Amino acid sequence: MNKRVELALNDQIEKEASSSQYYLAMASWAENNGLNGTAKFMYLHSDEERFHMLKLIKFVNERGGTALVPAVGKPPVHFENLETVFSLLLEHEIKVTESINNLVDVCLQEKDYSTHNFVQWYVSEQLEEEALARTVLDKLKLIGGDKGGMYMFDRDLENSAIQPTNPAGPTA
Repeated sequence: MNKRVELALNDQIEKEASSSQYYLAMASWAENNGLNGTAKFMYLHSDEERFHMLKLIKFVNERGGTALVPAVGKPPVHFENLETVFSLLLEHEIKVTESINNLVDVCLQEKDYSTHNFVQWYVSEQLEEEALARTVLDKLKLIGGDKGGMYMFDRDLENSAIQPTNPAGPTA
């Protein structure tokens, strides 16, 4: 495996691991604040990010590289409110998209078209991730500070189709 591509893939592995931990912290915060729907959403999102990391690890190892299992920093414990949580989620996903785009660029520069092809799944996934975060954030902005609306929003998150992609689904 091309060493520059391997380094970029290992960097992405670390970002996916950090994302999983970040969303796990958000899930815990939501659960401790009586937001069971948001907690469910974030637990699923954390699992999905871990799946993204595992998919990268397996790819690197199968291509003859060495995947590095990263140590990740401690994520925040407290969040101001639900809108802040989803704003941070969107900001984070935008950063991950930038990282994926940089990975694509490295693949093209190194003429590693097999890895480029593999990474296209992540490009598509990031479009979905950002769209989902924007949709949820738009709904929260519509609700404003209405407690009844917030209750219904959280309940709808728990019971609705507004969920991250199931990592065990067809892309596994």
